[in-house]
Amino acid sequence: MPVQAMRDAIRDAIREEMLRDDKVFILGEEVAQYNGPFKCTRDLWAEFGDKRVIDTPIAELGFAGIACGAAFKGLRPIVDFMTWNFALLASDHILNSAAKTYYMSGGMVKCPIVFRGPNGSAIGAGAQHSQDFTSWYANVPGLKVVAPATPAEAKGLLKSAIRDNGPVCVLEHELLYGKEGEVPADDDFTIPIGKATIARAGKDVTLVAASFMVHRALEAAELLAAEGIEAEVVNLRSIRPLDETTILDSVRKTNRCVAVEEGWQFCGLAAEIAALVTGKAFDHLDAPVERVSQADVPLPYARNLEAMSLPQAAQIVAAAKKVCYV
Repeated sequence: MPVQAMRDAIRDAIREEMLRDDKVFILGEEVAQYNGPFKCTRDLWAEFGDKRVIDTPIAELGFAGIACGAAFKGLRPIVDFMTWNFALLASDHILNSAAKTYYMSGGMVKCPIVFRGPNGSAIGAGAQHSQDFTSWYANVPGLKVVAPATPAEAKGLLKSAIRDNGPVCVLEHELLYGKEGEVPADDDFTIPIGKATIARAGKDVTLVAASFMVHRALEAAELLAAEGIEAEVVNLRSIRPLDETTILDSVRKTNRCVAVEEGWQFCGLAAEIAALVTGKAFDHLDAPVERVSQADVPLPYARNLEAMSLPQAAQIVAAAKKVCYV
């Protein structure tokens, strides 16, 4: 399989789906002539033209609303947010127009739309540009939410999202755009939404994570292995729907669980994982579920404080040791 950076895998996913289905188009700020702010739409404007690769004004509410209307009429728009932080301005259309119309219309009006862009922390981007929106959008019935950790996942999940008949939020971590990995060259390669995977097998403790935190968990697993603790890493890939079976099967094997998230702990993804495991695998637990999350502050701009605020491998190691009573 060829090796690609995540940004190139995303670009190929969009191109392949635009070639496959002429109803697919993309719009957003600087997606056309500038090739996308993170170069995820490189050369698409030159190939498909102004009608299918559309540069928009800096008006997230406006172009998200246009895209929802297009989806209601049978097109398949991809909305490119320069950052998910800016999607707050479009939240009315994401949460009300896209997520709720199918239900409120009694199934008569579908909204096949993809909202995608960089999520989570960058490096020194400041608090207003460094938020993890995973739990924000996963809270909403009617939305599907996916968060790839590898280039192959970015391609496979995005293609599935574009083909889906409902709204899907694709949360691509900003720090992973340059990450390289093997990506299947098959134009029909997809990854089903709602299916997690085991990123590393182990027998002593389950580490559950998504997106960039999968790599933090894998780093922690290496450190734990050096001390004789074999950690199993569950890569969620899909946040809503959540693959409960893979999580619970792993916990029933290891009898211990650490839930890791980049976002804030209060009402967060790790809390949902803890509730799931405690509610459905309580008799298999040998220790309470531990959570590792971002500090309960807006993410600092200063690099040293930023690192202190975000979950690091050492914190995951400490949590794993705690549930293993080491």
